[in-house]
Amino acid sequence: MNHELTKHARKVMEERGIQVEWVERTLADPECVLPDPGDPMVERLFQRIPEQGGRVLRVAVNTTVAPNRVVSVFFDRTMKGKL
Repeated sequence: MNHELTKHARKVMEERGIQVEWVERTLADPECVLPDPGDPMVERLFQRIPEQGGRVLRVAVNTTVAPNRVVSVFFDRTMKGKL
């Protein structure tokens, strides 16, 4: 996978117990992709994570740079039941 994690993304992944495998799975095969309303350079990728009871992981990615840059990662409660 051609991406890099920002310091912020690595920090919040560690704090929130989010595994790199889940982020890579979301990057490779997102269930939903939406533009970030606050930043036109960022896309929000969503994937249900079975290991977390189907919680929805949101991976915010700057897709205008190479490699793509993961800027933030978290479980998005607002997407529960929408995927």
